[in-house]
Amino acid sequence: MPPLTRKEIVELLRLRDREQAWLFDRARAMRRQHFGDTAVVRGVIEVTSVCVQNCSYCPMRRDNRMTRYSYRTEEIVALSKDIRDAGIRVVSLQGGDTPRTTQIVGDAIGAIRAVFDGDVDILLVLGDKPRQDYVHLRDCGADSYILKHETSDAQQHLEHRYYPLAQRLANLEVLLALGYRVGTGTIVGLPGQTLEMLADDILLARSLGVHMCSASPFVPATDTPLADAPPGDIELTLNTLAAMRLVLPDALIPSVSALEHRSPGGQVAGFNAGANVVTVNFTPEPDRVNYPIYGADRFVVGRRHAAAVLQQAEMRSSLTPVNA
Repeated sequence: MPPLTRKEIVELLRLRDREQAWLFDRARAMRRQHFGDTAVVRGVIEVTSVCVQNCSYCPMRRDNRMTRYSYRTEEIVALSKDIRDAGIRVVSLQGGDTPRTTQIVGDAIGAIRAVFDGDVDILLVLGDKPRQDYVHLRDCGADSYILKHETSDAQQHLEHRYYPLAQRLANLEVLLALGYRVGTGTIVGLPGQTLEMLADDILLARSLGVHMCSASPFVPATDTPLADAPPGDIELTLNTLAAMRLVLPDALIPSVSALEHRSPGGQVAGFNAGANVVTVNFTPEPDRVNYPIYGADRFVVGRRHAAAVLQQAEMRSSLTPVNA
């Protein structure tokens, strides 16, 4: 099949009802061809809510007055044992964009590898950093890095993130050149976004040659400039996921918690649209309220919920039976 064009992707994004079901069937068939019916399960530790960025859509933005926290290296390593005991072999260390995570996380990586006897993928989601920090984290043993472009439209990026898209793309290129497995992604439904922009988001991921890609519905949150904007459309988000699968057949594509936040059953729908990754949250409960990535009422994915989603989606995984 020849690569999908921008116009063809836009037409896929418009599909609804019977035609949308056909699209999802195609996406699942493509996923099955490349991954079978096995899902990747990640365990995330949200290492800090400190952030130097001021993105218009994020409750953790720099200007917001909120309780901030940062874990010490030994706390991160201790939490990684819970991920190991859950049968998960991908540890995602996620945090706000702040220079301090380079040393704290870097110091933790070797000890986390020891916890897993080396059988672990260390995935970092720590924002923009200078090249030497990416080198340091790689040399410490990090395998993968997610740096979402959020929007491929330069003007929209500047309006919502307040710095040039070119800077973000340059960091993605650095990560790829350093040998990381790299992920990016888009927010579906940002104010002013068009279907053509969404198609460009998917095509950008293809042109970069990334290994992972995501689509998250926009969630308006209090205490942000976009608090009164309409939320992202779930059906459009699912179509974006399905189109991603067709354009990036061997990419890891998550069914994100924001889908569940916007619509109960949203994560099962994400798998039915071609996703093959779910992330379980291992941040201690008292700290979750201070990591309001989608707002104070965000949906936090626990092991029990993840297991139910995978069962309903008829996906296999390494996740062990749980009571949480």
